[in-house]
Amino acid sequence: MSRSLALFAIGLVFGGGAGFVTAAGMGVTFTGHDHGDPAHHGAGQAEAMAHDHSTAVSLAAGPDAPSLKIEIMKDPMAGWNLHVMPENFRFSPENASLGDVAGEGHAHVYVNGSKLGRLYGDWLHIGDLPEGTVEVKVSLNANSHGPLEVEGVPVSAAVVVENN
Repeated sequence: MSRSLALFAIGLVFGGGAGFVTAAGMGVTFTGHDHGDPAHHGAGQAEAMAHDHSTAVSLAAGPDAPSLKIEIMKDPMAGWNLHVMPENFRFSPENASLGDVAGEGHAHVYVNGSKLGRLYGDWLHIGDLPEGTVEVKVSLNANSHGPLEVEGVPVSAAVVVENN
């Protein structure tokens, strides 16, 4: 029994290592996919266009228009806590990459202009920020990933922190 367990463990180590090396050799990364390459969105051009971050979703101004406020605070243990406070907007992870519905979608989080990832709720723990002056920006996006705009103005918010 113990020999089987030892062989199993050895197989996991070498198999996992071989898989990691193979993936790295093929250009697979853990940072996401390249939105500029339609091949990463499937074979068809229609599918590539359905996941387009550049086409803004315009909304009318008024009392039902979405808005956004954010706060970031140093976590007492490690990293930072980002609090995202949208109004007239509902996070809808179940509809990501599907058709747009007014007032719902997800957020994109950026650190110094680089996309950190998608956000489907009000809070995000950011493990580490670069040293110095750092801008954390959040944009509200439609289900189709296009940024939301109200009368041509992106629905986004940014804060600047000093990380020393």
